[in-house]
Amino acid sequence: MENKLAINENAPAFEAQAFHNGQITKVKLSDYKGKWVVLFFYPADFTFICPTELGEMADHYAELQQLGVEVLSVSTDTVFVHKAWHDNSDTIKKIKFPMVADPAGQICNAYGTMIPMEGLSLRGTFIIDPDGILKTIELNDNSIGRSAKELIRKVKAAQFVRENGGEVCPASWEPGQKTLKPGLDLVGKI
Repeated sequence: MENKLAINENAPAFEAQAFHNGQITKVKLSDYKGKWVVLFFYPADFTFICPTELGEMADHYAELQQLGVEVLSVSTDTVFVHKAWHDNSDTIKKIKFPMVADPAGQICNAYGTMIPMEGLSLRGTFIIDPDGILKTIELNDNSIGRSAKELIRKVKAAQFVRENGGEVCPASWEPGQKTLKPGLDLVGKI
């Protein structure tokens, strides 16, 4: 399947089951229209790096929600495996965001995270704006864990740019720091 994802284009729509707040629920990306969304793909439940990443996301979930962001984690596990992992891991018990089940790999394929012949997802992080537009696409080898703090920095930068058209955020920008207004007067002066 050819991946046709592009920054500043519509995020692929999906509907799936999720394990959330001790229940099996239905999740549709369109239900989050008007909110920022982080899709957080990971290879599999009951693994090694995954609980460190998901635990860190759980620790920063309240901060993300204060920024108007919803987090949806996605793996090719079923909702039943998500529940079993939640019930057996103190780290995963901290999770308050929906854990989306993608056992057929349809969402992973749509977002280009599926590893052919393995049935597992790469570590993929996607920031989607309130209009359903992809703002960041990050794919990592499964041996490289991600940082929730860096994700939050990117969300804040994307939100700043959306709210301040014409200004852009330089490397490692944090709220309150100087931004740039692109123009010929900056060429060769940075």
